Amino acid sequence: MNCSCKNKGPFNCIELVPIFSSLTGEEMLEIAAITSDRTFEKGEMVYMAGEKGKILFVIHKGRVKISRLGANGKEQVIRVLGPGEFMGELSLFSPMPMSDNAEVIEKATMCMIEGGRLKELMGKYPAIAFKVMEELSKRLEIAENLIEDINLYSVEQRVAQALLKMADGKGEVLLKMTKGDFASHIGMSQETLSRKLSSFQEQGMIKQIGQRRIIILNADGLKQMQ
Repeated sequence: MNCSCKNKGPFNCIELVPIFSSLTGEEMLEIAAITSDRTFEKGEMVYMAGEKGKILFVIHKGRVKISRLGANGKEQVIRVLGPGEFMGELSLFSPMPMSDNAEVIEKATMCMIEGGRLKELMGKYPAIAFKVMEELSKRLEIAENLIEDINLYSVEQRVAQALLKMADGKGEVLLKMTKGDFASHIGMSQETLSRKLSSFQEQGMIKQIGQRRIIILNADGLKQMQ
């Protein structure tokens, strides 16, 4: 089945993904032939830990939260993925069940590529496998940096670092997740995050606008916390 999650051509959703960027149009047609599409509503689970993963999911529209649950039931947000990004890739290389949960946080349309047949194409086009490995290496580095930050830095330092990293060129942060998920991602409770953000605002370093918009007023002050 050809991927139909597009309006601008037969390879729109596939072209979004860096792992397929080096393929020719003919090669992309082979990917499209093993691809179907589906729309997921906000709050819907794409997959859950413990399930057998056999599909590579490519996000065409919307956002998905990847998380894990600890033994105490506490959620740890690992990352939030958006258009052009993919998930479920570990199932391509391991027979083990999925270890993460994937929850839609913004209505999403995804292209779903059959894992077994994609592995066959990886053998035919090694560039795909190398691109997947490159992306996994980047994600591993980000995860290791996050673990280091949680272990070495104070709550104030982690919040300051996160705001500086997420800010655009104008010093504005637009959260792609709820504050609760943001707090979980940087290793603290939502209550602790709210207190620190309020403290930063009282000190004149930031200004909070609504639930997801933060303006950095004093970047130097935040940097000094690092």
